[in-house]
Amino acid sequence: MESLQKFRNFLKENEKSNSTQECYVRAMRNVLKDNNGKIEKEGLLDYRYELIGKYSSSTVNCYMAAINAYLEFLEEDWKLRFVKVQKKVYIEESRDLKKKEYERLLEVSYRNQKMYLLIQTIGSTGIRISELHYITVEALKKGSIQVRCKGKIREILLPDLLVKRLMEYCKQEHIEGGEVFITRNGKSLDRSNIWRNMKKLCKKAGISESKVYPHNLRHLFAKVYYEKEKDLPKLADLLGHSNIETTRIYLITDGKSHRKQINSLGLVR
Repeated sequence: MESLQKFRNFLKENEKSNSTQECYVRAMRNVLKDNNGKIEKEGLLDYRYELIGKYSSSTVNCYMAAINAYLEFLEEDWKLRFVKVQKKVYIEESRDLKKKEYERLLEVSYRNQKMYLLIQTIGSTGIRISELHYITVEALKKGSIQVRCKGKIREILLPDLLVKRLMEYCKQEHIEGGEVFITRNGKSLDRSNIWRNMKKLCKKAGISESKVYPHNLRHLFAKVYYEKEKDLPKLADLLGHSNIETTRIYLITDGKSHRKQINSLGLVR
């Protein structure tokens, strides 16, 4: 559909990440199909309530974000409201990756050097998987990467030991320049392949699949960094967050820890 291709170009011009582009275009394909190609306020308000009855609030808000971006693309002067969601004060145990589990992942991935180092790269820097292509031979020589994302540029220092390990890997794989994490054909690693390989590793490590995905390594970095440094503004800068409230979400503890905190208050006799 021509309009969706133009919408994708609009998102790209506004520096939306590839994953956001895919998400918004996919959502708008469904929206246009369900509404017979019409973008009218009254119809979309009814559609919003239909979505609320069918999906979780997070899914509905993904649709709202896509629709609002599309309205901006059409230069409309109205938008749909997001569904208000009360913030959780703890994360489900089934999704909380612990540092010990991270270490087990490394143990079972050691023979697959690419995955072994990839997991450590995301885990020790907190970068997004979409930012992995910034890890280049040239960046390793400088000891830092410059990430451009969502209209912002941030400098990330790479741990010395990580630089050493990656340089050894590049020498071993005859990678003399450009991206470090590439396929045999020299292309960037595909997000789905990384995800699939991580799922295989979690089975070997005896860790729930719901805990093992690239973005959870970013969450782990945030929690470990904050536990050590207690510097929320600097953590927000490292993660590339404009809103410090977004960073707070990364620091939510698991239900077991939250229950321990509640019980320790000593307010029941």
